Amino acid sequence: MTPGNNGASTPEDDDPFGYLYADGQANGAQPPSGGYGYPNSVNRVRPVGTRQYGQSAPAPQAPQQQGAYGQPSAHYAAPETLPGGATTTQSHQPSHGGGGRGRGPNTKGLLIGAIAVVAAVVVGIGIAMLGGDDDKGGDQADASPTQTQDESKPSPTASEGGSDDEKAELPTIDAKALRLDGGAATASDVKGAKADGGVYVTGFNQVGAKVTWTVNGIKEDTYRFYARYGIPGADADATLIVNGKPASRPLNMKNFGGTPEGDFEKGWQTTWANVNLADGTNTIEVVCNQGNKCNANLDQFWLEDEPNA
Repeated sequence: MTPGNNGASTPEDDDPFGYLYADGQANGAQPPSGGYGYPNSVNRVRPVGTRQYGQSAPAPQAPQQQGAYGQPSAHYAAPETLPGGATTTQSHQPSHGGGGRGRGPNTKGLLIGAIAVVAAVVVGIGIAMLGGDDDKGGDQADASPTQTQDESKPSPTASEGGSDDEKAELPTIDAKALRLDGGAATASDVKGAKADGGVYVTGFNQVGAKVTWTVNGIKEDTYRFYARYGIPGADADATLIVNGKPASRPLNMKNFGGTPEGDFEKGWQTTWANVNLADGTNTIEVVCNQGNKCNANLDQFWLEDEPNA
């Protein structure tokens, strides 16, 4: 048969699966039993154009060099027709895309990688949870109890000195270390004084009595001057003088605690007044002048920064 000619079927046109189609079955095709699906079919390979139906096969000839690329040689003979020739069968291993080696995808490596990723995520979550606990309470303020006015001396605060990172404690002094004038003296008969040894200043209840505190190394600013005193359940006051200048109002030593009259031991209390101090050395005096009610014992003095300064 030549191209474009749909003439009678020849063995080369035999369809090995012809028995599956209606036209093949009509031509007598049967399931394969050693040959093609059509009766009397053969499975020998024949060269194109050499088969002569109804005649014996010509003697085999030596193979000729093939002509142009893609064009079969007219004198080509099947290998089984040559002397000593034998039909060879090639088997092809199925390819699995692994570089032609027939191996499947590396599923073991993928599984190990997936397990490693899951483990890393679990470890990261655990570290984050443990780290979160370390931060608790880091920013909480340290709350200390507030001291009452009539029970104890407030802790002296610190002022800036040297550099912004360094704090210098402001001075404090026991009344017995003050310079005493005008009949003021020391005593320790009444219990409850905070000064060393329970010693306090007495004899202040007379005009002209005076105590003087010389303060060194002060930075110019406004401070609070605190005084701890004891009274017999009755209000008292005194004149406050800073660097020779009297304050506009007396130092108030009122009975803030409402202590019983006549009891000095229960009458220990605290008062304060604002003072303007200069750089360096300053002199603070507490004086009993005419018009003051000076029936009080003096225990301690100290300075603190103004809260709003």
